[in-house]
Order: sequence, then C-alpha cells, then structure tokens
Amino acid sequence: HVQVVESGGGLVQAGDSLRLSCTISGGTFSTYLIAWFRQAPGNDREFVGCSLRSGGTTYYHASVRGRFTISRKDANNTASLQMSSLKPEDTAVYFCTASTRYYTRTPGDFEYWGQGTQVTVSL
Repeated sequence: HVQVVESGGGLVQAGDSLRLSCTISGGTFSTYLIAWFRQAPGNDREFVGCSLRSGGTTYYHASVRGRFTISRKDANNTASLQMSSLKPEDTAVYFCTASTRYYTRTPGDFEYWGQGTQVTVSL
C-alpha cells in the first residue's frame, strides 16, 4: 500500500514564499514520476509541475515557471515544492502524486494521491 502525505500549506501574503513537502511510503520512490497538482473551488485540477525519475528533470506549467521549484530526495522518499513570489491566484489545494509512468500531465494517469494541503495567498 502506497501512502502519499503533503504538508506545509498555510496562509501567506502576496509576494511571500512557502515550501510544501511530500512523503511517499510503501513503494519504490526512486522509480516514480512525482507531480504536483492544484485545485481551486469550482475549477479543474491543474498541473503545476513534475520531476522525472530519470535524473530528476523538472517541468512546470507556464503560470508557475520561474517561481516554483520541485526537488526530490530519493533517499528520504520525499519531494518538495518551493514556491516564491506567491500570488492570490495561486490559492488552491495542492496535491502531491506519484506515477509509474515516465512522463504525463494527466491526473488520471497518476496512481497515488495525497489528500492535499491548502495554500491561501492574500493581498
């Protein structure tokens, strides 16, 4: 059984930084594609970024590129989403997820999901 747990969400002001963490247990972390998605009320789940299992190459949605950074520490079965220059439109529940696929941005392709952590950015 694979368990995904996110942490680090909270209430911040526009321009602030925040770091989210993701711990995945019960599986082989180093073989997974790790991705972050976010979902605001009434909206579809949106791809934020991901880190490939091969060398940790990262990809980002254009809306966060240059502000967000994904990293992974396979020895600790953890991944992080470092967010800077936060904007009110970044407000959402952020989900960490893992897939055995090499690369995908489609939510349905990810097998293991956390319950999400709330990030709220105020003016």
